[in-house]
Amino acid sequence: MWRTLFVLVFSFPLIASATAVVRSDIPAPTLAAKAFVLRDANTGQLLAAHQPDMPVEPASLTKVMTAYLTFEAVKQQRLRLGQALPVSEKAWKVEGSKMFIDTTMTVTVDELLHGLIIQSGNDAAVTLAEGIAGSEELFAALMNKKAAALGMQHSHFMNATGLPDPNHTTTARDLAILANALIRDFPQDYARLYSQKSYTYNKITQPNRNRLLFLDPTVDGMKTGHTESAGYCLISSAKREDFRLISVVLGTASDNVRAAESQKLLNFGFQFYESKRLYAAGSVIRQEKVWKGTENQVAITVAQPVYFTLPRGEFANMKANIQLPQALSAPIKAQQVVGQLAFSLDGKVVHQVPLVAASAVTASNFVARMVDQVRLFLQ
Repeated sequence: MWRTLFVLVFSFPLIASATAVVRSDIPAPTLAAKAFVLRDANTGQLLAAHQPDMPVEPASLTKVMTAYLTFEAVKQQRLRLGQALPVSEKAWKVEGSKMFIDTTMTVTVDELLHGLIIQSGNDAAVTLAEGIAGSEELFAALMNKKAAALGMQHSHFMNATGLPDPNHTTTARDLAILANALIRDFPQDYARLYSQKSYTYNKITQPNRNRLLFLDPTVDGMKTGHTESAGYCLISSAKREDFRLISVVLGTASDNVRAAESQKLLNFGFQFYESKRLYAAGSVIRQEKVWKGTENQVAITVAQPVYFTLPRGEFANMKANIQLPQALSAPIKAQQVVGQLAFSLDGKVVHQVPLVAASAVTASNFVARMVDQVRLFLQ
């Protein structure tokens, strides 16, 4: 048998288990774009979307994946930031935007990352791809492997730059997954590079093409893209307090339009939704009586942080209850699931979080166990 203990949501520190409640009566804004999504970075859920799974050409938004794999290579010590990479003739001659490197140069990984992210250099992308995988073709295979691992179900990469190829496609949803993963997995690299407004290399200064960095102080990245066939595209991310949103806007008519529509989408999310960390990982929910054990009680916690994103004003209506067995008996393993925490709105359960034992409790000796057995029977 189970017992239910009703609790106030804010009666103790409230966080990854996560969920967002998206209300159908809050319509998504209308944007002048072929496709868009607005993703809540805390919960991973979409707060607004139009054609989220339509195949599209990503253009230079591809370079978010190129950066992800470079950050990963550095983290795994397969590359060093100060390591110099040679510039191939292919990288030197690649068309499109450049950081202006040539075959007479050796350029460090860190300089190439700046050229890739801030200047959107195709030459930097090819040089990094060749430095990591030996060739851009082999690097594309790594891109597709990572896309599958991240859950990007409708993406296929053919190059590191985003130059047009009929088989080089993705979706707005997949790009939001990728952006979220980069921010989550490499937060220091993201903070160090994506918010920079310009970069000078070889005495040539180029501005970051992400206009929102200059217009909205809460925007701290991400990446622009443009080809004639893809239109003007922008992934952007903004954080206000503990609430981070990621917008992906694809296929707009101009640089001005992609910035304006992206700002509109971010403002929509912050205006109509709010996100809170309810419980940190390891937060003690309560001390629970233990029967037949060497300890009389054990701390009940959540193993993962718990985030909630709700329409503004709805947190006051949230209720939570702890569901535990009638009697918790040893032996108990550390991190063993012993119950659940259920959250409800308007009488409907919207999310459930496993509750675990913070520490192990071994079984007591035979006599003590028999005494507790009798006490349980009498209760």
